[in-house]
Amino acid sequence: MKQLLRPFLGGLLALAVILAPEKSEAADFRLNLGADYHIDSGAFFSLTGTVDFVFAGPLSIGTRFGALLATQPNTLGIPLDLSLRFNPRRTPLYLEVLGGPWIFFEGDTFRAHGAFGFGYQNRSFTFGIEVGYLEPRPHIGLRLGFRF
Repeated sequence: MKQLLRPFLGGLLALAVILAPEKSEAADFRLNLGADYHIDSGAFFSLTGTVDFVFAGPLSIGTRFGALLATQPNTLGIPLDLSLRFNPRRTPLYLEVLGGPWIFFEGDTFRAHGAFGFGYQNRSFTFGIEVGYLEPRPHIGLRLGFRF
């Protein structure tokens, strides 16, 4: 697993450099609070930052990163995700697909994560539900985000 980590992180860095906006493009930054139930494993709570770059029309691509606290076992972690977000025109709704490695400081260090999210957004905040899989079980949670 560690042998694959360096090329994967290098690929993420290269993707971030390629997708970095020019001066005329604007990036959207959100600070998110999350509360999830990891099936048969307890709850985890997260504080993440999300940076989205307009990709094409209503599609944006971005990254989500931050810190989390898992309750069973009590440990800290770092969620790292790439996201593809769809914001339909003239509606306050969004759909997103997320995926990436999450790093935990106890137990299995690297865990695969994939999720689907949807919810409501306006100019200053977002509220939504996320359903996904965090190795070895599914999870469901709520997200509250503040846009800057």
